[in-house]
Amino acid sequence: MTDRPGLNRALRKGFAPFGGERAARLVPQARLAGPMPWVIAIMVALTVIAAAGGLALQNMADAARAELDGGATVQVLEALPQEREQQTDAVEAALSADPAVATYRRVPESELEELLEPWLGIGSGEATVPVPALIDVRLRGAANADAVARLQARLTEIAPGARVDAQASWLGPVFDVIAALQWLAIALVVLLALTSATAVWLAARSALGSNRNTIEIIHLLGGTDGQIARIFQRSIAQDALIGGIVGLALGLTAMFVLARQFRQLGSGMIAGGGLGMGDWVALAAIPLAGVVIAIVTARFTVLSALRRIL
Repeated sequence: MTDRPGLNRALRKGFAPFGGERAARLVPQARLAGPMPWVIAIMVALTVIAAAGGLALQNMADAARAELDGGATVQVLEALPQEREQQTDAVEAALSADPAVATYRRVPESELEELLEPWLGIGSGEATVPVPALIDVRLRGAANADAVARLQARLTEIAPGARVDAQASWLGPVFDVIAALQWLAIALVVLLALTSATAVWLAARSALGSNRNTIEIIHLLGGTDGQIARIFQRSIAQDALIGGIVGLALGLTAMFVLARQFRQLGSGMIAGGGLGMGDWVALAAIPLAGVVIAIVTARFTVLSALRRIL
């Protein structure tokens, strides 16, 4: 038979000190034995990979824009070698006298042949196609449309075969693709955060259903909804922290493997996609953000459920 006086004393006193062994009994789950830590680990790993990819793309685009800002290329399109050489000399003289030009460099024919070799074969040179003369120009300001048009008009007067192109315009489609991939990375991070919150919501609902009788007894003994919610928060926060650490390790491992493969490409543009100190701090904060999401989701789920069922 139930000890009514003892129960009454407990009700009057209030069953406040929830924690420790009582919390473990309310939400019984061995760490890393249930699915929740592993689900969070997978979500954190994917988030780290997506975020690292987005940050690397941003750094790559910024480095390329900084390198190409103010850069232009002058091509002397003339089939006759002697005429092309005369026009090229005239262009170099005009560039040296132009106050808007910071530096310029004529690309040697050996470099041009090396660039064309994969497409035209070894030793192609003038025997196959006339190769235009190239001059790499660095302006003192930005190589915008007005600056390119002004330079084009000046060079056309002395070299009809001269053509001026802004170097950044060549990579315009590449920058558009990088921007699209960045938005995709952001969308993946948001989607993974929502998926993690949904997983925590399902876990909290399942734990509430399996411990409903215990929760009702705790309510009879004076336990509040806030105290019960804190028990669930503590349990899910531990799962989220463990899963976040494991997921961060997995994500960084995958990121280093991918970075090693990209470095083997030997592309200068890809070399600018390294991560800075701020990027590493942002990646390290992802597991902490996962813990915060798990705690907030668990508290909201438990409190809203308790208001309906009790």
